[in-house]
Amino acid sequence: MNKPLQQEDPKAERWALIRDIGVLQVKLLVDGFRDLILVPLSLIAGIVSLVSTQGGRPGPHFYQLMAWGKESEHWINLFAALENAPDGIEGSRVLGSQDIDEIVGRLESFVKDEVKRGGVTSQAKARLDKILDALERRKKDA
Repeated sequence: MNKPLQQEDPKAERWALIRDIGVLQVKLLVDGFRDLILVPLSLIAGIVSLVSTQGGRPGPHFYQLMAWGKESEHWINLFAALENAPDGIEGSRVLGSQDIDEIVGRLESFVKDEVKRGGVTSQAKARLDKILDALERRKKDA
């Protein structure tokens, strides 16, 4: 990784910025390609995990893929160039303090509350459970 730039040579800073722009473009392409691959693979791995139950528990395929995805995210290290950013840049929180997982968690809590109350989401969950149970029975019969 790069060491933070010395503020003494403006030309060196300019070339470091040019390098960081180029490296980011390559990383974005690699990250995008990885995401393009992960979309269908995650769906396939999720379905395989759902139908390959053992003792009523889903198979590990989806979470094995997630572990690989997390490792590849660390390897790509998309935003490493922040090490060269001027003071005060890294600490800004333009998108707020919540991440997507927290927002999904709030949505999930809402849906769970709706299921407990027996609303439309409860009916949808019951139908989905029936479909998944039928798939599991079909697998066992095969």
